[in-house]
Amino acid sequence: MDIVFLRDLKIEAIIGIFDWEREIKQTLSLDLEMAADVAKAAKTDAIEDTLDYKAVAKRLIDFVGQSEYKLVETLAEKVANIVLSEFDVSWVKVRVNKPGAVRYAGDVGVIIERGECT
Repeated sequence: MDIVFLRDLKIEAIIGIFDWEREIKQTLSLDLEMAADVAKAAKTDAIEDTLDYKAVAKRLIDFVGQSEYKLVETLAEKVANIVLSEFDVSWVKVRVNKPGAVRYAGDVGVIIERGECT
């Protein structure tokens, strides 16, 4: 299994359960690992033959930036569904980080894996 990844994709979004969190955008950081066969792209050296991580990033920036979920768990699930259904990916690992959500903690969040590893 080959892995294409995105690390520390920063996106501003409304997220949280408290009233004040529903009124302002907070910075989230997303990490993704996506199963993709890159062998053909390695031979052809053509972007059309691989998973275009820029296209994935643009799609998620648009989606997450417009979202207004209460839980990072919900957001992570929605992100995983987008990657699996819209891109040629059989497995995805999504990490949603919400820096500053817990006092004295540098980072909190959730990590989920969806799909089949091949």
